Amino acid sequence: QVQLVESGGGLVQAGGSLRLSCAASGRTFSPYAMVWFRQAPGKEREFVAAIHWSGGSTIYADSVKGRFTISRENAKNTGYLQMNSLKAEDTAVYYCGANAYGFSSRIDHYDYWGQGTRVTVSS
Repeated sequence: QVQLVESGGGLVQAGGSLRLSCAASGRTFSPYAMVWFRQAPGKEREFVAAIHWSGGSTIYADSVKGRFTISRENAKNTGYLQMNSLKAEDTAVYYCGANAYGFSSRIDHYDYWGQGTRVTVSS
């Protein structure tokens, strides 16, 4: 079992930046791929970014490419999502997930989820 706890959300003006963290516990984080999804009010949860367990490969949703960066520090059992040039449409609850099988953009490929952290971008 892996427990995930997100942090770093908050209120920011459009054009600003935030860095989200995802702290893992329960098992060593390094063998797990990590993903960030987000869910805006009234919408389905959508893929944001994913990273291979090694940190060597990443994938991004087109809507955040060039603005967001996913990373991880396996020694600290922590993953990150650096969000720059934030837009009002980035407002959502952000969830990190993990799985032991490989990284993808499919929500059904992830076994473990955190409780989410809210990001609000004011325009």
